[in-house]
Amino acid sequence: MKNCIITFRSVTPAQRAEEVLRRAGVECSIQRTPKWMEEKGCGYSLRLNCRDIMTSAAFLRQAGIHFRRAYTLRDDGTPEELRL
Repeated sequence: MKNCIITFRSVTPAQRAEEVLRRAGVECSIQRTPKWMEEKGCGYSLRLNCRDIMTSAAFLRQAGIHFRRAYTLRDDGTPEELRL
């Protein structure tokens, strides 16, 4: 399973996003965004299967939940930004 990460500015939108996605049947988990991944420091993110990234972004937009960025994790663990 290849993982993707959707980043958020703070914990509240990340929690709302987790709730929306879980209700839609998307498995995800909330975590602190690694500092090296986000230029503005601390934030929160959701980790999910990359096969769900496009539908997850659509669900979040439909729910009015704004996210910062989305990344896929390469095999070596480094992030690659996705354009959604």
